[in-house]
Amino acid sequence: MTAVPPAAAGLDTGTPHPARVYDWFLGGSDHYAADAELGQQLVALDASTKYCAQHNRWFMQRATRHLAGTAGIRQFLDLGSGIPTEPNLHRVAQSAAPGARVVYVDNDPIVLAHAEPLLAGTDAGASTFLQADVREPDRILELAASVLDFDEPVALSLIALLHFVSDEDGAREIVARLVDALAPGSHLVLSQMAGDWDTERTDRAVQMYKAGGVTLVPRSRDEVLRLFDGFDLLEPGLVWPPDWRPELGVAEVRDGTEVPLYAGVGRKR
Repeated sequence: MTAVPPAAAGLDTGTPHPARVYDWFLGGSDHYAADAELGQQLVALDASTKYCAQHNRWFMQRATRHLAGTAGIRQFLDLGSGIPTEPNLHRVAQSAAPGARVVYVDNDPIVLAHAEPLLAGTDAGASTFLQADVREPDRILELAASVLDFDEPVALSLIALLHFVSDEDGAREIVARLVDALAPGSHLVLSQMAGDWDTERTDRAVQMYKAGGVTLVPRSRDEVLRLFDGFDLLEPGLVWPPDWRPELGVAEVRDGTEVPLYAGVGRKR
């Protein structure tokens, strides 16, 4: 029997939450029956779903290694951080740059219950967690400014987040507001479910999420590219996650399965 995760009181545990479904994909224990049920339905639809989730995580780690290393970035703003899974972003960043400062943001209260691992960084650096919704960009920026200096470059991480934000909810406007606050030389790290790959299967996934009360918005390659307006995409451009600088991977296991998420890193002009 799976242990009941902490901080269940007051949560809507009967409705799936993307952070907890993702935890189920990654083999974690911090989810509820509704999250596992949706995860199982999605795996039945596409057996590679767990593999895709893991590769999405590995993409974040490789991008962070590059940014904290070669690119010299020392500040990170991770929106939709999810339930901690080692190594977390700050572990990767601070292993390359002990003075790196990281702000995690998520709207799921259960993530707050696990914030302690997100706060255990190096003495030279800093890491903190904010409970906020991506649809509140001004509030996020205001709170994050207590840790991050927005006059200096920041890496903004939007990993597997925007496909849970509809255009009606202002996905592009939210990104534009966040990006506007970033200094030149900042970076955008983004992955997004592809809407122009196996559209029949993708539509079925959208309907499964909808039945669970969760919005899922796949986007085409051109739509994702437009999210990088004002940025120069780093090589190799916008690709499936396994194809983004695989040489930076650590302990990754690959079998060649396609991972239909667009992934890219851009540098603000």
